[in-house]
Amino acid sequence: MIIKWIFKGLTALLLCFSLLSHAQESDVLLLKTYDESQDVTGWLMSEKLDGMRAIWDGHTLKSRQGNNISAPQWFLDGLPPFEIDGELWTKRGDFENIMSIVRQQTPDDRWQAITYNIFEVPNQSGGLLVRLAVLEDYLAEHQSAFVKIIPQTMVSSTSQLKYDLEKITALGAEGLVVRKPDVPYHSGRSDDDLKVKQYQDAECTIIAYKEGKGKYTGKTGSLQCQLLSGLIFYIGSGLSDKQRESPPKIGSVITFKYYGFTTNDIPRFPVFMRVRPAE
Repeated sequence: MIIKWIFKGLTALLLCFSLLSHAQESDVLLLKTYDESQDVTGWLMSEKLDGMRAIWDGHTLKSRQGNNISAPQWFLDGLPPFEIDGELWTKRGDFENIMSIVRQQTPDDRWQAITYNIFEVPNQSGGLLVRLAVLEDYLAEHQSAFVKIIPQTMVSSTSQLKYDLEKITALGAEGLVVRKPDVPYHSGRSDDDLKVKQYQDAECTIIAYKEGKGKYTGKTGSLQCQLLSGLIFYIGSGLSDKQRESPPKIGSVITFKYYGFTTNDIPRFPVFMRVRPAE
């Protein structure tokens, strides 16, 4: 009975931490998920980079949760004296390496491979392209080898969006982002800023392990996870043999992908993708 109470208390504590993280993240621009019924013709489209989100406030580089990022001084000296928002990135499919570079408390020479790819210039007036032009004008006079503006193209039709999504996913990209061009800057989520993927993804907290069977006997068969809503389910796919021997710690927040929901509102075919770093 005591163990049961402890487990419930731990679960409640983890949920509180998740709620606090959600509150902090609402202070920055976030994306909703695109629905195929939505017409985004005339919107701006760009690649969704799978890197480390970073917000520069003109003085300090911070994570999505508001924690300081220990970047080299030469990197910080190359940033503009106004706010920019983007992804610290190297190349497609390199997320783990990017995180190992960026999470170092003492930055090393590997930062030479990092570029800062900007998709927003917060708190500037005008639509998205007007805001990005502020940074473009600055870079014209202060050239940088690592600050880049993510290219934006206009969506001409739903079929073109689908074609571009399939094409860029085949190249190893995470997906696309579509944004309404004339909307003023805002934080939080809205129907004007959407991520477009061939699958859906979400985050959950690991609360327990389920032992494997067969060739996974003595190892982790699946992760018992809890969504912010309180829903508990299992993720057994996507784990490497190494991760089954040494699974992510209980309390870790992980990202998983899925394909819709079951009739019981459980994510369908959930697949482990990665651990969200403690930023």
